Amino acid sequence: MDQFLQQVVNGLSLGSIYALLALGYTMVYGIIKLINFAHGEIYMVGAYVGYTAIQNWGLGLIPALFIAMTFCAVLGVLIERVAYRPLRNATRIAALITAIGVSFLLQYVMILFMGPDVRTFPETVPAKIFKFGGVQVNEQQIYIFVISIILMFLLQFIVKKTKMGKAMRAVSVDSDAAKLMGINVDTTISFTFALGSALAGAAGVLVGVYYNSINPLMGAAPGLKAFVAAVFGGIGLIPGAMLGGLSIGVTEIMVSGYASSLIKDAVVYAILILVLLIKPSGLLGKNKKEKV
Repeated sequence: MDQFLQQVVNGLSLGSIYALLALGYTMVYGIIKLINFAHGEIYMVGAYVGYTAIQNWGLGLIPALFIAMTFCAVLGVLIERVAYRPLRNATRIAALITAIGVSFLLQYVMILFMGPDVRTFPETVPAKIFKFGGVQVNEQQIYIFVISIILMFLLQFIVKKTKMGKAMRAVSVDSDAAKLMGINVDTTISFTFALGSALAGAAGVLVGVYYNSINPLMGAAPGLKAFVAAVFGGIGLIPGAMLGGLSIGVTEIMVSGYASSLIKDAVVYAILILVLLIKPSGLLGKNKKEKV
């Protein structure tokens, strides 16, 4: 039982990072029905910005986190305006190919400026371990989980209680009707990209703290897993992204602990296939009937 609880704790730490990433996917999809495959690379950029703030500027974790979130928010808005807005009325496949192109662009721009080598993320949180019976929880895991939960609740507050959050919900339901009601759709979409990208930047810094290493290609696999998490929970639904992220994180750690770390990725993608076959709308999603 102690081993099981230990794996759950480890899984929740990793899953909270996936949840932050999945929230960006699900918000963008909910607004403009676009799978932003460049989202994983924004997470990678956030990790490097946090690394620079800590290593070169001597800042602590929280200031580095705010700087990374701000930089990624601006980057997300820039990507939306330059790459996605001109294609808003184009076919979905055109926007999808553009997203993949932006993903590769960010990867190789980072390689150009920072080099292809793996970098060791500076230690900002003491490696202090707390024991609860037979379960060990280190201070890094506590920081990651607490920061992730705070950001998730803050996002829920913004979406449910603020004027911009109401505009986001209106645009996600019917953008044309929202425009007729006086909502600036372009500004709302840009804000959505900024919010999702800021969360991805935070996830990048937290994963640097968790694994102690970063590299320019680090966004590809977690980005896909976060997409799986968003689909698993119900893409387009914020609670679904949270549930999906935590579930995928716990599943991955359980497979690594009780089976083999070599098949953990295969299990995650198998979950995606099963969800698409059995309940395409996800755990919290509802199947919609289309009129013929």
